[in-house]
Amino acid sequence: MGRFSIGAGGWDYFSVPSGDRLKAYSAAYNFVEVNSTYYRIPSQVAVSSWRRRTPPGFEFSVRCHKDIAELHRLELTSKNVRLVDSIEKICRQLRASVLTVLIPRELVGDEELSSKLKAFLSTVSLGRTSIVVEFRGGEPTDDTLKTLQDHDAVHSVDISRQYPNEKSSILYSRLFGKGKQNIYEFDDNELQDIAAKASGPKFEKSILAFHGVRMYRDAARLKTFLNSGKFPSLTEQTGLESLSEVLSEDATFPTSKSRLVEEQGWKLFDMTAEERVRARVFLEKLPEKTYTTIEEVLSSIRETSL
Repeated sequence: MGRFSIGAGGWDYFSVPSGDRLKAYSAAYNFVEVNSTYYRIPSQVAVSSWRRRTPPGFEFSVRCHKDIAELHRLELTSKNVRLVDSIEKICRQLRASVLTVLIPRELVGDEELSSKLKAFLSTVSLGRTSIVVEFRGGEPTDDTLKTLQDHDAVHSVDISRQYPNEKSSILYSRLFGKGKQNIYEFDDNELQDIAAKASGPKFEKSILAFHGVRMYRDAARLKTFLNSGKFPSLTEQTGLESLSEVLSEDATFPTSKSRLVEEQGWKLFDMTAEERVRARVFLEKLPEKTYTTIEEVLSSIRETSL
């Protein structure tokens, strides 16, 4: 698995009983995307602490501050230069492998984007840190892609949805899935497909950053699959007992069929030890009525499945 770096968008929500979340996270994964730098510039003391609390081979990527592209539209204003300088220092402190730059929807359609991006990429000095560019809400033009290629920058995509349009030996994929507002988890087939695409011969290295509500579990399951060829179970049970365990996490009652499908249908459960199924498959078969307990839901599923 040496060519893969697998992790998630931050460690703040990584659940540990007590102690250091980042230290525990870095023991489970070999990579993390630092998202907090998109909103504010952290202190040098904080950044040094992040590096110190992780193993020597652990990888960081850093999100470029949003004002650089959103507010200042990549133009080299005095404030932008100061922000870029701060970001460069963070990347050096962390020995970050990647700096990710988000191009917002309104800038993607700018006719001068290619020239602005060229000036920006020519100015930033990051040493061994690669620059990755994500285009939000639109596709880059051929001229823009050529600008990336000319400056050894990488086109970031969600490889579960699309393939990068620019030639690069590095894949950087921010994985959100197919749900609304990141409410999604990848099933076994989807993770297997991600692994197959990321293993393509054109990529010398693939960096996969999961961002859905199950991002830590998605990353762990893909890591297990790459190491063993098998996916781990999600629950302690199988069949409807597994579905019951999944619904028990946060389903509220009384509720309707449509609400169950909307709020719980995206989740996976263990149909067997080897097969994961999306809850929607069974919840959509329920009769239209109000359900007062999980047991009533499961009973209706049993009746409709006979």
